[in-house]
Amino acid sequence: MDFLKKAYKFIIEWEERLAGITLVASVLVVMAGAVGRIIGYPLGWSMDMATFLFAWTVFFAADAAWRDNKHVSLDILVRLLPKRAQLIVHMCNHVIIGIFLALLIRYGISMSWITRFRTYQGIPGFSYTWATITVPIGSTLLLITAVLKLRDLIAEYRAARADTVDPKQSIQG
Repeated sequence: MDFLKKAYKFIIEWEERLAGITLVASVLVVMAGAVGRIIGYPLGWSMDMATFLFAWTVFFAADAAWRDNKHVSLDILVRLLPKRAQLIVHMCNHVIIGIFLALLIRYGISMSWITRFRTYQGIPGFSYTWATITVPIGSTLLLITAVLKLRDLIAEYRAARADTVDPKQSIQG
């Protein structure tokens, strides 16, 4: 188990680094393409490369943000519920998200296989699969996060259930 924790820690550290690297690289490629057009030497590959880099950025950053609870959340109504009911709603949300991510993984693999011979217009020989494979890889990372969050919610629910007083005990006491 210790190996898995170390491996996961390594993965999330690199995921956060790669999110930053690919975002900066995407911005630099777009900027280089714009400067190239201004000076009369357009870079035909710049927008395709920026799209490729941004696809990786989206999934790496989405997982890093979700892991740190930085995504937007509308829980106005859920906050009105008792604590255990809130936990049940959150657990149901994570199960639905997990199912959706599993479907993205399954169909993302299929999409990546189908696009293996397609290339970018501006980058001959560079397979479009390198962009489409972000869907199953990113969804796998997000699914791991979803499962870990669900595990924590279940533990929190069990602790909240244990904290409630058993009515039979209060009558006898």
